[in-house]
Amino acid sequence: MKPNRLPARPEFSSGPCAKRPGWTLDALSKAFLGRSHRHKTGKARLAEVIDRSRALLHMPEDWVLAIVPASDTGAVEMAMWSMLGARGVDLFAWESFGSGWITDVTKQLKLADARTFVAEYGALPDFSVVDGSRDVVFTWNGTTGGARVPNADFVPLEREGVVICDATSAAFAMRLDWARLDVVTWSWQKVLGGEAAHGMLALSPRAVARLESFTPARPLPKIFRMTKGGKLNGDLFRGSTINTPSMLAVEDALDGLRWAESIGGLDALVARTEANLSTVAAWIDGNPRYRFLAPEPAQRSSTSICLVFADPAVVSTSADEQRALQKKIVALLEQNGAGYDLGAYRDAPPGLRIWGGSTVEQQDIEALLPWLDWAHDQALGR
Repeated sequence: MKPNRLPARPEFSSGPCAKRPGWTLDALSKAFLGRSHRHKTGKARLAEVIDRSRALLHMPEDWVLAIVPASDTGAVEMAMWSMLGARGVDLFAWESFGSGWITDVTKQLKLADARTFVAEYGALPDFSVVDGSRDVVFTWNGTTGGARVPNADFVPLEREGVVICDATSAAFAMRLDWARLDVVTWSWQKVLGGEAAHGMLALSPRAVARLESFTPARPLPKIFRMTKGGKLNGDLFRGSTINTPSMLAVEDALDGLRWAESIGGLDALVARTEANLSTVAAWIDGNPRYRFLAPEPAQRSSTSICLVFADPAVVSTSADEQRALQKKIVALLEQNGAGYDLGAYRDAPPGLRIWGGSTVEQQDIEALLPWLDWAHDQALGR
């Protein structure tokens, strides 16, 4: 039967993600527009994003945090281009973004001592090979693969290498183990539903020491430079951005941060996204149409919830046929206003991807799920 209840907010895109509940354009009415971001008021707004983010994430006091260009991608590449090459590096990937960092290191930076460890979508690579004498690059949550690390215990607390963690779809939704990380990056358009183009770059004392002691044998673009005269550029980590930021997007980021604080901070954010995952898990238990892409429960993402087809009649078909089914399902959901942007990532196995981040209401997930069953059967002519 066609469901008669629609999600109140059918936005389930994995980036840019749903705005916080109750958001309207009025939230941006106090944006510092038409003025220089280097004016004391503009700087204060930027510094407020930094300070509120630090507090909300329980970031250690001796870490520094900056707003940087080019979203999470820019933040990760700033770290890799500036820090890698001082010692050997191990790279771990299980979906498209982690694979992209491997490409950067092996084909762009062309580092000689780089080991790669790759798993299929939905699985995790073997982290037991992590060596504290080497640098490490990994994503905390695989946005396109639906798998996350349950923890960072594979990283030694006592180590010489620098650990770079792409946490863009994990920050504010999962608890990050700061003691085992040295560089943490994210973007505004993920868990708190901000607007695009700006990245966040957090550095531990070990990462700062690397920047101040290592000069890579390659040119660094201006937007990657974090030091002046061999010392960390402290202004960058107090709100003096490298390039001109959108103060409209800054105001939106502040709105998301204030909302997160108002509902109970990180504990509440984590609880909301875990409730979304639990709702999907209860529905999919015994469901003949779909299964999780990530088979291990402890490794399933609570933000980018990835499903693949389970019906034997569908599974026996080719990937192209399954992709065609995916497109039909996505079109039916959109035509009925039941859910938008739910298709699996283009490089991932065919299926669906539901954003279950902290701005998504559990009742909207509950309303969506019967539509997934209905659209599946409609697309197959059942």
